[in-house]
Amino acid sequence: MGMFEYIVVLTGVVIGLALTHLMQGVARLIERPGHVRIWWVHLGWVAYMFVNAVFWWWWEFRLRLITAWSFQIYAFVLGYAFQIYLICAVLFPSDIAPFEGFKDYFMARRRWFFGMLIAWLATDLFDTWAKGAAYFASLGPEYPIAQAGFALICVVGLLSSRERVQAAVLLLTVGYQLSRIVRFYDVVR
Repeated sequence: MGMFEYIVVLTGVVIGLALTHLMQGVARLIERPGHVRIWWVHLGWVAYMFVNAVFWWWWEFRLRLITAWSFQIYAFVLGYAFQIYLICAVLFPSDIAPFEGFKDYFMARRRWFFGMLIAWLATDLFDTWAKGAAYFASLGPEYPIAQAGFALICVVGLLSSRERVQAAVLLLTVGYQLSRIVRFYDVVR
């Protein structure tokens, strides 16, 4: 087994746990309908993070191109996966009982959620920059502009407790992400 395979197995476990956490949360909602109030904005973030975790796994397959692995690169990639797990984990608590529903829970934890998203954006920016100037430039001006825009949107989500603002933050984020998926991954031919 090469270094890439060794590392990708461990990061795969972490991403698998993140996806499992999300799927178990949704399964609990299906198992016990009416047990807890759901909120469409919360479910939108669940779907967003599911897609992002899957795409991160797909994108990180490019790590096979690294020929000189170091502990620092290994720790960085593992930390990157761990961030995704934590963002997914904050979406479904182990006990929702102290809250009236997922709207109350999400609003109470929004600073953690959006703070972790901002940290994840910074990690992605660093990861992209570390791959070299040519790689960074190959993504075009849209990449840094989109990252900065998403960080600003996350700050708005972090600061605002208004339901309409939270809905707008989700819709802007998901709308842009869908446009990227369609444009960059040849979803529609």
